[in-house]
Amino acid sequence: MRLCAASDQSVLVYLGEEIGLATHERVLKLLRLLQTERPAWLHNVQPAYCSLMVTFDAARIGHADVESALRELEQRAESLRPLTPRTVEIPVCYAKKFAPDLEDVARHHDLTSKEVVRLHKSRTYHAYFLGFAPGFAYLGDVPDEIATPRLEAPRKQVPAGSVAIAGKQTAVYPFATPGGWRLIGRTPLVMFRADRKPRELISIGDQVRFRSISEKEFLELASA
Repeated sequence: MRLCAASDQSVLVYLGEEIGLATHERVLKLLRLLQTERPAWLHNVQPAYCSLMVTFDAARIGHADVESALRELEQRAESLRPLTPRTVEIPVCYAKKFAPDLEDVARHHDLTSKEVVRLHKSRTYHAYFLGFAPGFAYLGDVPDEIATPRLEAPRKQVPAGSVAIAGKQTAVYPFATPGGWRLIGRTPLVMFRADRKPRELISIGDQVRFRSISEKEFLELASA
């Protein structure tokens, strides 16, 4: 565990140096303890792959006491049993009209488009954290055979529901936003709704699988 002051009212808590499930399990455990016990000085906590950003009330407490409290909480968090993750299935249409970068990804790896699709949906992904936009879950890890860098220049608008790859990450765009990830398909599911509980279709710690659907199935699900 490594602590670093990020501002006069925030601390970065590093729980490992490498992205992976073991490190992220430590992140999830400490997050759980902070959320369930919620110290009076805590303003907000934002998890990432290997760390947590903890924002506190500087009028109540100083950095030294926050860091001391976080060390004690992390020691206790280690003994927590991992929660059974929820599995979320995302139907994806990989048709060309929804996948403008699929052929480029295939060429980049000397594969066919069908092989890229097969590899993308062959794996169960872990939701490491949410960010960028509400409901945007960073999922890993993409098979090495199809891990592809972001576009050199981002698109001005990516359609909502677009399924994309960037490096060893994959994700679903919840809204129409600018974006530089490689688009390889689209889902008809709504990833974020303010009137839904939980509002995000994918939550941190979830296990996510993608399954292929036809354009007909896409339209049927989209209109349901």
